[in-house]
Parts: sequence; structure tokens; C-alpha cells
Amino acid sequence: MKKNHLFIYAVVVCALMLPALPSVASEQGQLLLAELTQPNTMPYGRAADVPALIASDEFSAPEIKVPAPTEGLFTLEDLRDSADERRDLGLPDDIALPLSDIPLALNSKVEFFLYYFQTSGKPAFSRWLSHSARYIPMMKEILKREGMPEDLVYVAMIESGFQMHARSWANAVGPWQFISGTGRRYDLRIDQWIDERKDPVKATTAAAHYLKELYALFEGDWYLAAAGYNAGENKILRAIDMYDSSDFWEISRGSYLKRETKEYVPKLLAAAIIAKDPARYGFSDIAYLTPIEFDTVTIPSRTDLELVAKAIGTTYETVKELNPDLRHWCTPPNYPDFQLKIPLGTKQLFETEYAKVPEDKRFTEHVLYKRYKVRKKESLKSVARRFGTSSAVLAELNGLTVKSRITGKSLLVPVKQTVNFSHEGRTAKAAAANGKFAKYYTIKKGDTLSALSIRFKVSAKLLSAWNNLKTKVALKPGRRIIVAKFSEKNGEMVPAATKS
Repeated sequence: MKKNHLFIYAVVVCALMLPALPSVASEQGQLLLAELTQPNTMPYGRAADVPALIASDEFSAPEIKVPAPTEGLFTLEDLRDSADERRDLGLPDDIALPLSDIPLALNSKVEFFLYYFQTSGKPAFSRWLSHSARYIPMMKEILKREGMPEDLVYVAMIESGFQMHARSWANAVGPWQFISGTGRRYDLRIDQWIDERKDPVKATTAAAHYLKELYALFEGDWYLAAAGYNAGENKILRAIDMYDSSDFWEISRGSYLKRETKEYVPKLLAAAIIAKDPARYGFSDIAYLTPIEFDTVTIPSRTDLELVAKAIGTTYETVKELNPDLRHWCTPPNYPDFQLKIPLGTKQLFETEYAKVPEDKRFTEHVLYKRYKVRKKESLKSVARRFGTSSAVLAELNGLTVKSRITGKSLLVPVKQTVNFSHEGRTAKAAAANGKFAKYYTIKKGDTLSALSIRFKVSAKLLSAWNNLKTKVALKPGRRIIVAKFSEKNGEMVPAATKS
């Protein structure tokens, strides 16, 4: 073996076997895998628990922060596939590949992660295994239903460790780590009330559709599909063109792909190999969580989760845990027939008790707060008038006196939530920036333009104009249409001026 290789392997062993020097490892970058940090301590945001709810992602639910990938002490390309190197890494010569419905491979890159997950990465991988038992059965069922390999669940394992509230350095969210653009592309709703990237059912379905498209795009190559899931399909297509090769291991030798993407496939394969036979690799004492099980009920209108919990004799926290996609204390205000998850076996009890509660008693208005940057020439009095409150309330909220100078300051202000909105795409975002908002409705079978006109107290002509509909054409179930428009006036939402 050449001297430079001996030196590299010495560095590998020393770096991985020196737990007494965490600061050195930290300065150089954790080797090849960023572990999940501990959850923050911010509460879910319930009015009964805290005096105010902050209307922002930061305060709506606890999230697990997934750090950015970091550089290690050496590169995987320095390792060659040989029996000597396997022994240097402490791996047996007879590693057996388990049965799998995705192709597994064994080379020096995969072997490195097998070793890493058993050493420095063992605490994180143990947590992943613990959480996997809760979600894998359900996720495999969804993948099978979508005609996809069930072992693609290990993509979620290396993406998030099966943490529903995981958020990456690139603002990818949920168990399958969708960025907002890709999430919306696969029909995941993301707004101030709900983030369906955190819904294990909907997010898994979306991931199955995305992976199916990637698999077709890369002509049946799961390694390229997985790399495309990490880096984006266009990045992988450019790499294929650049290196004139459609072999993942070949294109990963070049410098074009980021290190994170080069390591993504071997990390996935190593995770699958261990997770399918954890005891063989030293994971025999894992405290596995129980599989998630639930009933689904239809919620016709905005409803407090506290009311749901009381109806079935459980806790608010239990209902919230089953519905990690909900950002606040209630079901979305503009999501008719929302499908809420409740503990298994409680559906009949819920429907009986829920029917006893009048519709106008199912929701209690709470006050949300947001930050407002004070403009030039504005006073505490004018800001209070804008948001429908008093100078005294604003002063108390922000630790000010009524005579304090506030120009340029960021004040906490109350936001009335009597009207709620869903922002759809760039057009809606631009409208919101101009103080204009829209309320949406999802068409159901049997809906007609005239019936919706009566229901939402707006002319059929306006509905047609807002949604580019033809009055003679049947409405397609599942389509989301605008049924009301609003604009901000003196801090409140009022029907926008329209021409019929």
C-alpha cells in the first residue's frame, strides 16, 4: 500500500476514534453526516398555555433544525475497494446484502457509512431507528399503493430521521424535506395555517410521485433518481451530459456535484442495509416507538383542537401530535372538509359528540400577533388605529410609554383573525404584498356556479371572472377557486371593491 494511502487511513482512524477531542472534530467539520439537533423548546402555541400566539413560522410549532452539510477531514474518493481497507475500517470481510426492492451495492463509499453509523453516527442512527418504527409501516403502505419500492422509506430516514418538524439549513421541511416550491408542485398546501410537508401521509404521497417521475426521467436508475431528489433533476442531467456517463458512481468522481450529493446515495444504501438488520450491526437495544395509528374524520368548518380532544377524552397534545401539519390551535379556516387525524377507535365517539356542538361554538377566536415596523411620521396612536387597538395596549405589549418615540422600531401588534386567507402562488403573494387577499374553496362533486354564488353571496359573473370560468362548463371536483376577495383597510380586512 502506498505511503499516502497509509497516511490517509491513519487520519481516518484517528479522527473517528478520538471522542475526547470534540472541539477538534467540530472545527474541521463533523465527518460526512450532520446529525439532527435536539428540538427547541418553543411550545406549539395554544392560547390556554401562553398569553399570545405569534403569527409566524418561528413560533407556531417546534422544529428540529437540520444543520448544513459540513466538510470532513478527508474525501471518500481516497478510499479504494479492497479487503485490506475493509479491515482498516473495522468491517468484516463477509458483509451480506439483505433482500431489498431497491438495488443495494457495496463499495468503499457505502462501507464508510456503515462504519460511521456504527461509531460516531451511532447516537443519531439509534434515534432514527427508534422513530422509524412509528412511521415505516404507514409509509411503506403508501409507497406500495403508489406502485413504488417500499424500501424508499430510507430516503425519509436519511433526510429527516422521521422527524415531522425537521427543517434543514436550506428551509426544506418535514420527513421528506420538501422545499416550498417542490411541495406546492406536488399539491402540498403551505400557508399561515397549515404546512402539509409535515403531514406524514400527504408528504409521503408527494414524495412517491416525485420519485416516480425521477425514476422515469433517469430511465429506471434508482441511484440517479435518489441523487436527483437531493440535488434536483436538472443538476444530475447536467452532470450526465458533462461527464458523458449515466453511471452515478462515475459522475460522482468529478468535481461538479456537491459533496452532499456524492454522499447521498452511499448514505442511503448504508442506512437501508443496517435498518433491515440492525442487530447485526450492533443496534440490538433500540427503544422502538409504537406504529402510528389513527382514524380520520371530516371537519366541515374551523374547529378548535381543544374541543376535539375533549370530545374523545384525550389531550390537546395528542391531537396536535397526530396532525403536525397544523400550525396553530385549530383546523384551517378556509379548508372545507378538512381531514383530521384522531386516535384510533375514537371516530364514532367524536362524530356523536361533535354533532352536539353548534357550528358557531366549535371555534373560539384567539388573538395573534405579528411584528410591524413603524414608518416615518407614525405615532403610537396612528399604529394603534391601524390595527384596531389602543395606544395603551401597544405600549404595554412593547414596554413603552405613550410618549415614546417609535419611528423605525419593530412593534408587536395584535392581528384580528376574523377573516382568513390562503395564498396561492406568485399572483396571490403579489396581491398580499399590496394588501389584497383571496379566500379559496375546493370544488366538490355536484357543485354548480349558481349554487356557489348563493352560498358565498357573490354573483356568478364575478366568480367566473375571478377564476376564468365559463358559465356553461361543469365545475371540476378538486379544483380550488376564489370565492371572495378582500383588502386591508385601517388594519382590518374588508371586501375588496369589485365590479360585477
